[in-house]
Amino acid sequence: MEVILREEVEKLGHRGAIVKVADGYARNYLLPRKLAVAATDANRKIVEQERQAWLRKEAKVKTDADDLAKLLDSVKLTFHHRVGENDHLFGSVTAKDIAEALEKQNFHIERRKVVLEEPIRSLGEHKVTLHLHRDVSTEILVVVEKE
Repeated sequence: MEVILREEVEKLGHRGAIVKVADGYARNYLLPRKLAVAATDANRKIVEQERQAWLRKEAKVKTDADDLAKLLDSVKLTFHHRVGENDHLFGSVTAKDIAEALEKQNFHIERRKVVLEEPIRSLGEHKVTLHLHRDVSTEILVVVEKE
């Protein structure tokens, strides 16, 4: 069965793509979840209109993310933590801490957009990546000092 994807489906295709799938997969998964529609001429026109609207919206979101990235380039966050022997931190600086500190500076960044492979557990300066959009990311400076 041929279907037109209305959303991006992992390992299948992107929005607006016409793909051939098994009848059961389309009937039981894609169509009920409104991830795809049957590939008829009328549906092709409707999906193309939706795709154009989505592209316009996506361009605006990307522009906003670019502007935010330029503002965040100069941001420096400082955290003060208690330390023990050998300057070992009690606790750590997490993505949640960074998101809250950005919120205090009026930058509304979701915690899941802060990319930390593991929490920061040492003193000093650390570069932290923020993924603001699929195509836009920036780095901010996080400084951890003794309390």
